[in-house]
Amino acid sequence: MTADSKRPVAVFDLDNTLADTAHRQRFLERGPRDWDAFFAAAPHDPPLARGVALALEHAEECEVVYLTGRPERCRRDTLEWLAAHGLPEGRVYMRRDDDRRPARRTKLETLRRLARTRDIRVLVDDDELVCEDAERAGFTVVRARWATPSAELKVAQEREGRT
Repeated sequence: MTADSKRPVAVFDLDNTLADTAHRQRFLERGPRDWDAFFAAAPHDPPLARGVALALEHAEECEVVYLTGRPERCRRDTLEWLAAHGLPEGRVYMRRDDDRRPARRTKLETLRRLARTRDIRVLVDDDELVCEDAERAGFTVVRARWATPSAELKVAQEREGRT
């Protein structure tokens, strides 16, 4: 057992928790939604200072892991973005490219799987539905309310299973 595997886990969402997606919302506001352009613009997301500070603070006592609704095809860009913005190294759990289930289902499934072997200290996420379900399941949640909410992103997360 490694030292990290004994530490509690702090789980962080990416979009609108650590990364500001406002500049790429335009790709979701028109029909049909341009998902390729939306995700291609992710490397240019500015970091959200409050989310980054919280991740760094939790890294002092916890293993930080990232739980995102981004598709697996975005892994390299995501890892590079995390490193470029000085975020703690950690495992990144992403949605399969063909998985269109709501974020509240996919994220809670991953949280429960992690909790089988690890103490989950906190989940930090901007999606109210994810937060509500995680709290009902007994997880401690911090709602990331420091980004400008996007109605388009909310629909994408819940109804379209895209992020």
